[in-house]
Amino acid sequence: MKLIIAYIQPEKLNAVKQELYRREIFKISVTNAMGCGQQKGYKESYRGVDIEVNLLKKVRIEIAVNDSFAEATVDAILVGAGTNTIGDGKIFILPIEECIRIRNRDTGSVAIG
Repeated sequence: MKLIIAYIQPEKLNAVKQELYRREIFKISVTNAMGCGQQKGYKESYRGVDIEVNLLKKVRIEIAVNDSFAEATVDAILVGAGTNTIGDGKIFILPIEECIRIRNRDTGSVAIG
């Protein structure tokens, strides 16, 4: 079992979801996030005052999958979110020690679905 965490551009969320659905991956969690990497933000002027914005809007996607779906999940994110420019995002893959479905107490790969 793997937990795949991806930080992507907000405007790429629909494309990533479509790629995941195409690969029969339907269970995802999405959270708004802010951060910066190599982009280092940008400068803008607000009411005549220069402001440096170094935390940019991102979307955090979390997907728990069985090992057999891990590669397809990563591929879907790469295809949906990729533009070959700085700021496309990052993907982290973590092992899951255990998963428990609260409703009926299923455990392990059965609980992930």
